[in-house]
Amino acid sequence: MRRKPIELAAVATAAVPGLTPTAVSSAADDPADFDSALLLDSEDKQWRVRSPRHAEASARLETEFLVLRAFVPAIRAELPFLMPTVAGSVRLGNLSTFVYSHLAGSTQSVEELTAGPAALAREIGTALAAIHDLPHSLVSNADLPSYTPNEFRQRRLNELDQAATTGKIPASLLLRWEHALEDVSLWRFNPCVVHGDLHEDNLLVESSRVTAVTGWTDLRIGDPADDFAWLVASNEQDFVDAVLASYTGSRRDAPDQHLIRRAALSAEFALAQYLVKGIAAGDAGMVAEAEGMLETLAADVEEHGGQAISVEPLPAPAAVADDAAQSPAAQAHAVGVAAAPAVTVVPVPVPSVEPVPVPAVEVSPIPAEPLPGNEAPSDEAPADEDSADESPADKPSARPSAEDTSTAAISIVDVRKH
Repeated sequence: MRRKPIELAAVATAAVPGLTPTAVSSAADDPADFDSALLLDSEDKQWRVRSPRHAEASARLETEFLVLRAFVPAIRAELPFLMPTVAGSVRLGNLSTFVYSHLAGSTQSVEELTAGPAALAREIGTALAAIHDLPHSLVSNADLPSYTPNEFRQRRLNELDQAATTGKIPASLLLRWEHALEDVSLWRFNPCVVHGDLHEDNLLVESSRVTAVTGWTDLRIGDPADDFAWLVASNEQDFVDAVLASYTGSRRDAPDQHLIRRAALSAEFALAQYLVKGIAAGDAGMVAEAEGMLETLAADVEEHGGQAISVEPLPAPAAVADDAAQSPAAQAHAVGVAAAPAVTVVPVPVPSVEPVPVPAVEVSPIPAEPLPGNEAPSDEAPADEDSADESPADKPSARPSAEDTSTAAISIVDVRKH
C-alpha cells in the first residue's frame, strides 16, 4: 500500500527524536520502489524521507546507509558536490525508512538540464569525473560489488538471456544487444567506482551548479558507461558532447573510446531490465509500459538505425541465421521469425543388378517409374523437410540469469498500517 506524505511525516518523527513537522509535500522517486516526501520542521529546517515499498528496496536503502558512512569527511571534502547525511531511521516490520538532512538545490527534468547553460553541462561532467576517480577501497571496504570488464559483460549476457525468456522483447533488439555484448573489443575499459543509479532525479541543481548527488544505493566498481546512460538516452548530442568534454578534462584516467557506445547499449537495455522487474513484481502496468517502450525502440531502430552500439556492424540476416543455435537470445529470435526450413538432399542409391539394355534416353536422378527388374528397395529416403524445423534454434533459452534504481527525492512510509 502506498504511504501518503502525511504518513511519512509521522514516521519521520519516530526516526528523528525532536523533529516536529509543520509542512509536508510529496517528492519525485521511483514509484515502484519507494514512497518519498519533503518535510519542513518548526525551525524551518528541511528533511527528506524515503520509505521502501518492498524488501529489495529496503535492502538498497540499508546499503546506501553503509555507503554514506564510508564517505568520511576527508573524502566528502574532495568532492565538488554535497552528499546526503542520514539523520535517523525506523524499522516498520521488515522494511526500514530513512530520514536525511535536506540538501540545497532541486531536481530538474532532462529537458531542463539539456536546455540549461553550458556551465551546467560542465558541472555535470566534473561531478561524474569526481565519482569515477574515487578510490576503489571505498567500495571494497564496504563489501560492495566489483566487476572486471569481462565479468560485467558476462553478467549482462546472463541478464539478456533472462529477458529473452519472457518472449516479450522484439527479436531485432535481442540480436542487436547480443551482437554488441559479444563484440569483445567494445568491452576494453578500466573499471572504476560507479554511482550505478545516476540520472536527473539524483542530481540537485541550483542555478548552473550541481549542488548535490543523491541516490547512492548501487555503488560498485564497474563500467563508467552506466553513469552516462541517462545522458545518451536524452538524444541531445550537443549536451552529451559538452558533458563528455568536461568529464574527459577532469578525470585522472582518460576514458576509453567506446564509452558512449556502451552507454547507449545500457540505455536501451534498461527497458528490458524494467520489463523483467515488472514481471517479477506482477505489475501489469509496468509490463505494458515496458512492452510499449520496447516496441517503439525496435521501430525506431528499424527505421533510423538507432544509436551506434557495436564496433562491428550487425551481420546480414543470412549470416545471422547460421549462428541461430548458438545462444538463447538468438534462439528466441529464431522462434519469432519465420524462415524457410533447411532441406537436406540425399541421393537415391543405384541398385546393384544386371543392367537392362535400354535406348539412349536422358536419365533423371529420381526416375518416376523404376525399370523392370530394378525394384530393389532403397536404404535411404529423402530427408523429411518438417524435421528441419526442429533445430536447436527453436528451443527456448536456457542460459543462467543474473540490477534499477531510485531517484534523488525522498520516499514515503505508511505509519497508520503499523
